[in-house]
Amino acid sequence: MTAGVTLRPAAEADAEAICLIYNQGIEDRIATLETELRTPVERRHWLASRSHRHPVIVAEACVPERVERSEPQGRAGDSPGARLVEPPERSEPLGRAGDSPGARPVVIGWGSLNQFNPRKAYEHVADFSVYVEREWRGKGVGRRLLERLIELAREIGYHKMVLSTFPFNESGVALYERLGFRRVGVYRDQGMLDGKWVDTLIMEMLL
Repeated sequence: MTAGVTLRPAAEADAEAICLIYNQGIEDRIATLETELRTPVERRHWLASRSHRHPVIVAEACVPERVERSEPQGRAGDSPGARLVEPPERSEPLGRAGDSPGARPVVIGWGSLNQFNPRKAYEHVADFSVYVEREWRGKGVGRRLLERLIELAREIGYHKMVLSTFPFNESGVALYERLGFRRVGVYRDQGMLDGKWVDTLIMEMLL
């Protein structure tokens, strides 16, 4: 399902896409207790503040580029001013070498290794984030991102990865367990979301 999807380190230019995908996760209320939407400027500062121990990666897919052009006259049966969506007329393909003509790379997900706790004793423990654009969820993108984060955590020298998620995030929990995370316990009424108390499930994996 993820054929054609590539992973790479995030760049400053990805801030807007990362912001959009993160805000979707916040709005959907399935992945985080965060409620304040981010801005591209804030995400650029966030990216700039990352150290080599806390990398950010993105998943990218090439999608056909489409443009809208106005057809004031239209065809028989068209409404006045109808708009047609067509591929652009270009002599060279967009995106990377080998991509289909008229395709452009689009960020469809991102992940990061995060500081679990600033105390020295916790420097070998990493928290992480994985977010996938709505239309790409359920297609294996999240798994690809998390698998790469696990590889990076081992390369960096972390001893353990931890996470906190909602117990009702069944697809997420199932993915974590398939990749080796185990349930540690549940914090009851850990946060308030839209006026309701919610539990959080704690999971961990030794690397």
